[in-house]
Amino acid sequence: MSTPQLLIDTDPGVDDALAILMAHAHADVTGLTIAAGNVGLAHTVRNARTLVDLVGVATPVYPGCPTPLVRLPEEDAVHVHGADGLGDVGYPEPKAVAQDEHAVHAILRLTREHPGLTLVALGPLTNLALAVRLDPSLPQRVKRLVIMGGAVTGLGNTGKIPAEFNIGFDPEAAHVVFEAFPSFDLVDWEVVLRHAFDDEEFNRWIAAGDQRATFFDQVFGTARAFNAKRGRHGVIAADALAMAVAIDPGIVTRMEERHVAVEMDGRLTRGATVVDWTDRHGKPANARIVMAVDQARFGAMVRRALGA
Repeated sequence: MSTPQLLIDTDPGVDDALAILMAHAHADVTGLTIAAGNVGLAHTVRNARTLVDLVGVATPVYPGCPTPLVRLPEEDAVHVHGADGLGDVGYPEPKAVAQDEHAVHAILRLTREHPGLTLVALGPLTNLALAVRLDPSLPQRVKRLVIMGGAVTGLGNTGKIPAEFNIGFDPEAAHVVFEAFPSFDLVDWEVVLRHAFDDEEFNRWIAAGDQRATFFDQVFGTARAFNAKRGRHGVIAADALAMAVAIDPGIVTRMEERHVAVEMDGRLTRGATVVDWTDRHGKPANARIVMAVDQARFGAMVRRALGA
């Protein structure tokens, strides 16, 4: 497998943290562009800087959009990730410094300087939406766009029952991106639940790992307790699964190509991803929906990222 070149748009976030560790273990990371989402922008930028310190690579961090495009968010994910987004462990001020360039401008510049890179979207799509509005040719410069988002049969994880968090946080941005990119890989919440790791096995990886495993074990406590309280079994690694697909497309064992749109107006369904499973509207497929991956290969990628 050749080493992919990645640009990661993210809102760190505990599961973003694991994905970013994976990216640095398996790929060439051009930059981290940051949005608000799981927690506010000040925290997500700080958390990205903390992760850059941890991996020991001078990956540039570009602060981006502090709010969604149109409406203020109805909810964040503090109850899952902690008030600071990294489990409220209390890490010291990171040494890595954020760049002055805005994330949207960085996305446009880096895709011009590195045409053919893979763009990995792990959070709300606000930065990408603004980037593609500023420069509609952006999709032509991107080899692949991999999005962690959506719930393709309506098993969401927000107050709007069918909606997944990343899409639900900024539905207008998701609509813009889904319409602008002719093709993208979609790793939705439901495939994430099907590919959770066994708790005991994951604990063995943590015990065998290095400082990255120690870090992740500390920050993951809040999210792990929340999932257990909600009856979600195993270690759920949403952004890590999207990152695995971005790094190694061959990990996918089943994929469905369908047209996917975003609901922006529904009182109960705002932020839902609507899949045309039976081609009723005759629109070309824009999403390659990941339905299953090789779990053993996924696990091996996570273990390497933890130093296990």
